[in-house]
Amino acid sequence: MPDKIHLTVACVIENHGKFLLVNETQEGKHVINQPAGHVEPGEDILSAAYRETLEETGWKIELCGFIGFSHHYVPSSGITYYRVSFSAKPLEFGPYAEIDSDIDSAVWMSFAEIEAQRHKLRSPMVLECIERYLENKIFPLEVFLNRL
Repeated sequence: MPDKIHLTVACVIENHGKFLLVNETQEGKHVINQPAGHVEPGEDILSAAYRETLEETGWKIELCGFIGFSHHYVPSSGITYYRVSFSAKPLEFGPYAEIDSDIDSAVWMSFAEIEAQRHKLRSPMVLECIERYLENKIFPLEVFLNRL
């Protein structure tokens, strides 16, 4: 039986009023998501956010803050996704980066464009964390640093 709880990371990356999102195909359906993905066994949460963004978009980023935790239950699979979301700024695009095969494209979209396509969002968590970002509900990254 596959694991029914998945830990994921996502990044809200804004540049000049547009947000970096990915178009992907999931179970034959075209959906829109933030750069996001699973945390690998033994991987640090912050490292996972950097890695997933680079693998899905080709962008190197700087994490700026912690937006929050969210969760989404998918009845058809019985999987609960727990998402750790970060705000980030784009630093450098690698035009020769190898993008994950399940990503159709990376796109920059305004908030109005995202809202207009809310029916295509992979989950409600996509819009929720952008709204938190726009409300400036962002915590310092220090909450993730181990200082023993």
